[in-house]
Amino acid sequence: MHFRTDAERRKSSAINTTVPQIIALLLGFVVPLVYVYGNRDSMILAQSIVVLMLIICVVIFIPGARESEGMKEAFLRGYETTERDSYVKTMKAAFKRKNFIANTLVFTLMTLADVTALVSGPYFMKDVLGLPIYNMVFTRLAWFIGYVAFIPFWSNMSKKYGHAKIMKLSILLIALVYLPSLWITTLPEAIIFGFCGGFVAGAFWVTVGPTQADVYDESTVSTGKHQEAAYEGIRTFFYRTAYIGTAAIIVLVHLATGYNPDPNAVQTPLAIWGVRIHRGLIPSLVNFTAFIIMTVWYDLYKEKRVVIQKKLREMGL
Repeated sequence: MHFRTDAERRKSSAINTTVPQIIALLLGFVVPLVYVYGNRDSMILAQSIVVLMLIICVVIFIPGARESEGMKEAFLRGYETTERDSYVKTMKAAFKRKNFIANTLVFTLMTLADVTALVSGPYFMKDVLGLPIYNMVFTRLAWFIGYVAFIPFWSNMSKKYGHAKIMKLSILLIALVYLPSLWITTLPEAIIFGFCGGFVAGAFWVTVGPTQADVYDESTVSTGKHQEAAYEGIRTFFYRTAYIGTAAIIVLVHLATGYNPDPNAVQTPLAIWGVRIHRGLIPSLVNFTAFIIMTVWYDLYKEKRVVIQKKLREMGL
């Protein structure tokens, strides 16, 4: 309800993804700069600093988002006059909408791939490149520069060709950018492909908000009521399972390849290949799966979106 035009949605998505990335960048610098392989005290210090920074973030966000008087009045009118459905009924209806299912699955899979590659970073730096963990600062910074520098470019591309098309392109490009982790052997290579990763990731995160809004618009037209909060809750529940998936992937690959958890151990060639697999191959395959889902199921492209937005205006929603 807050952002009704495509321009507002693109701007909101760019801001809502860039600000967390800045915070994540600062938090992400702590562990590489403080932690020393095998030193438990250094990890405790790093975790303490991260927790302190998160507490500060929580305090900053306590006031919450401010809504205009018009938004408050619109909510109260709808709350008083609209029949409310149970959460179970809303969830059943949500899973009858193929675009909602596709959007939820794509976001869950993209999160799984991203988190798995990110968690694999320390293993990759230590066991594949054979470098101290502080070098992750350089690869992460390269990713961030690639991400932020091209946000305006992807926003314009999204405006020109449509959110869904650019999002689908980004999913494919991200899948390809993961693959070099299977063969790179030096820090400069890792930095270059880190930059490339940020470049293509920007396309996805600029479009994720607008495509999500399109899915909610379709639901609003079908039901005659705004149910964004309920749909967002369902979506959040499923994409959070990606974190469990990451843990399972890392554990299973390490068990299958005989990874030695001793921080001072020299890993076998098979164990090193295991790190390359959960750093590059598995995230790439997960992304290709998301691309297939987006291609087969999702159909909220320009023509259909125009019809939905017209109906929303006619319904006064």
